Order: sequence, then structure tokens, then C-alpha cells
Amino acid sequence: MDLQLIFLTAAVSFILAVLAGPLCIPLLKRLKLGQQVRGDGPEGHLKKAGTPTMGGIVILLAFTLAFVKFSEAGREFYALLVATLGFGLVGLLDDSIKIVKKRSLGLTSLQKLAGQLLFAAIFCMLLIASGHSTALSFPGLSGSFDGGPWIYYPFVVLMLLAVSNAVNFTDGVDGLLSSVSAPAFGAYALIAIQATQFPAAIGASAMAGAVLGFFVYNAHPARVFMGDTGSLGIGGAIGAIAVLTKQELLFLVIGGVFVVEMLSVALQVISFKARGKRIFKMSPIHHHYELSGWSERRIVAVFFGASLILAAFGLYLGRGLL
Repeated sequence: MDLQLIFLTAAVSFILAVLAGPLCIPLLKRLKLGQQVRGDGPEGHLKKAGTPTMGGIVILLAFTLAFVKFSEAGREFYALLVATLGFGLVGLLDDSIKIVKKRSLGLTSLQKLAGQLLFAAIFCMLLIASGHSTALSFPGLSGSFDGGPWIYYPFVVLMLLAVSNAVNFTDGVDGLLSSVSAPAFGAYALIAIQATQFPAAIGASAMAGAVLGFFVYNAHPARVFMGDTGSLGIGGAIGAIAVLTKQELLFLVIGGVFVVEMLSVALQVISFKARGKRIFKMSPIHHHYELSGWSERRIVAVFFGASLILAAFGLYLGRGLL
């Protein structure tokens, strides 16, 4: 597989996202698609109310155009499209309801879960049709486990749900998810190259370029938010790519920032229900640091650095690419 094609895909996707920003942001403003801010969130976020949201459309558009242009059609190609655009559609519906109802909550948890399950099931059906391996490899170890389709595919569905929601939790500070996800996609692009998984390599590089292009407009102070349209689409993409490259469990390392974000929410809920006490000032954990006095730029810089280190370590464990 040509490494130059991977960089070309990322570059084209980046340029498309940068060019789409000035077109989409004014349109979102004219349509009055402004962000509804949580009343119980950090006080500094109240001034962000009304900032255009649903900017994830820019990410999904740039990704799709670059992916379709440089990848080859096939079951795995369509599987990645279904996971990315399907989960993005669920996010789009969620964002739309928030705006129409003028509230910070869109779809109910059950409705969002039903949508995610639907597209995860279609993703699995495409994998079955492609003869996808049901073995799970363990990062840094030579052994693998194959429990067959009745164990593997329910695991894939649960993984897609967990990953997409973990990524969604990470989107809470200007530029955070855009910057943190780029190293993860970059790492999976390199893994996909070595695994000769062409659609996954092109998809990962296209998404890396798209999120970096969106970061131009999403960095603090953000001119646009990606909304659940972007965060769920990104989550569906990285979960699907981890499955296609057969490095599902390696996401725990490469996507370590997302894992910590999700764990912080789970621990906060468990602690409050069991002891009536909170572990963090606020969850997800980036809000804890924000309430502790960290600026949004500092949070993004530290979390981005952590994501780079974890991506590099994941490459070392996964394929010995470093």
C-alpha cells in the first residue's frame, strides 16, 4: 500500500474541511442552529450559548468525499461508511431535537441506543458477508482468542456503543475532541497499512485530516461546535476501524484518553450513588480540570500530548511500527 496515498487522502480531507468551514458556519448561523448549554455545566460555558453547532457535518462531508475518492468499493468500504455516517445521523437527530426544543438534551437514552444498535447491526452483517475473522488478538502478546460469531459479533456491537459514547463524552471543551482524535486515527492508519486493510487505512487518514481541518474553526474560542453529529460519527469511525484492522482491544491503549473520559463518568456515578460523594468536581474528567483552574487551551494541550504518547505506545504494542 502506497504511504503517499495515505498522506494525500489526509491532506485532501483537511483542505475540504477548511474550505467547508466558511460555507457551513454562516449557514448554521442563518438557520439559528445554536448550541444549548447545560445549566449544570462550568459557568464559563454559559457564554458559549448560541454558538453554531452541528458543525460535525463539515467533518463527515470532508471524510466522505476523500474516502469515496481514494478508497475502493467493497463490503468493508460500505461497513466503515455505515458505522461513520450511521452514528453521525443519530447524532444529527440528537442535535436537531436539542435545537428545535431549545434544550440541552435531545434524543432520549433509549432512542439514541436504538439508533446506534441499528447501525452497529448493519455493520456486523456487512462484516459477516465479507468473511471477517472472529478472532481477538491481545496487544503485545502473540496469542489470540476465537469464540466464534456468537461471541465476537455481540462484542463488536458493545464495542461500537462503548467507543462512540466514550468519544462523545470527550467533546466538552473547545478543540478537545478534534485534537485528541487525530493521533488515534493516525495510529490506526499506520496499523491498517501494515495489515493491508485498504479501506481502514484510507478511512483513518481521511478522518484524521477532517478533524484537523475542523480544529481550525473549533479551537478556543470556538467559532463552531461539532455537536453529537461529529462526536458520534467520529466514535463510529474509530470503533469500526479498530474492528476492521483486527486491533479491537488495542483501542484501550490508542484511545486511552477516551477510555479515561468514560471511566471518569462511570466512577462519578457509582461513587455518588454508593457513597453520596463525588470523586471529581465534575465529570467527564476534562471538566474537573477546568473547574480546578485549567484553561481550555491547557486542557487541550495536555490531553493532546497524552493522546500522542498513547498512540505511539499503541503502535509499539500493536505492530512494532516504532
